[in-house]
Amino acid sequence: MRRLLFIAFLALGLTAPAAGALAHHGWSWTTGGNIDLTGIIKAVRLGNPHGILKVDVEGEEWRVEVGQPWRNRRAGLKDGDLAVGVEIRVIGEPAADLSERRVKVERLFLGKREYILYPGRN
Repeated sequence: MRRLLFIAFLALGLTAPAAGALAHHGWSWTTGGNIDLTGIIKAVRLGNPHGILKVDVEGEEWRVEVGQPWRNRRAGLKDGDLAVGVEIRVIGEPAADLSERRVKVERLFLGKREYILYPGRN
């Protein structure tokens, strides 16, 4: 019986972190509606689990979450496209708490070129 309890707790302990990671990287923290922001990229960290840009939008710093490296490439983004000093327009879902100034990008524009990270999302 003790061994069975140990195995059950071990299994629960191994799955709990994964569930938290899935919740964080899903869309549940967003409003479900879209906003449109334009600003200048101030910092870039691309990679897994997703890229993060710090963008100055009219004097306010926004955390802009772009896709995973494969998703960005699939959308047509190339190395160096998302760089400090570049003007970017993003359309995506903001955090439910707007004071976070955080948005998960569905599509973005560099100049007139559109990059769709999540096809089918509106």
